[in-house]
Amino acid sequence: EALSRSPEEMGIRLVYDLSHNMAKVEEHALPDGGRGRVLVHRKGATRAFPAGRSGIPAPYQEVGQPVLIPGDMGTASYVLLGAKGSLERSFGSACHGAGRVLSRTAAARRFQYSEVIQALAGKGIVVEASSREGVTEEAPGAYKDVEEVVRATAGAGLAVPVVRLVPRAVIKG
Repeated sequence: EALSRSPEEMGIRLVYDLSHNMAKVEEHALPDGGRGRVLVHRKGATRAFPAGRSGIPAPYQEVGQPVLIPGDMGTASYVLLGAKGSLERSFGSACHGAGRVLSRTAAARRFQYSEVIQALAGKGIVVEASSREGVTEEAPGAYKDVEEVVRATAGAGLAVPVVRLVPRAVIKG
């Protein structure tokens, strides 16, 4: 509606869709060595199942479940694949996002809209936003370093980095 045309009319197709706030009953290895059905609650986290694990969409069965770790408006985002270690270490989970270091309220107080827009423009990033608050609440300084988060995720054996993406445009609803 916001663009007055549907994604289909614009030639846009969904590549991958994932939830990062969910609770699902899944079968996993248990600490006592057995297997059982457990309720896995992922808040700010997503599935990171390795190749061959049931529950992965068919196109990804051979490579593992895609894991998206977005950075902030001014830094890279990553596509990773679930690794075998995720099953033993985190019930097949990995983080979804760099994580905040400032609350939305604190970020809105600390950052000025014009300064955020100017800093992003200096990096060649165009911003379209429906509100100034949406920009200041999501300012780059409000988030952890995505590079460190991805290194930690890979180092823990939860997911393997595949692609690093850098922003050229940001749309804030």
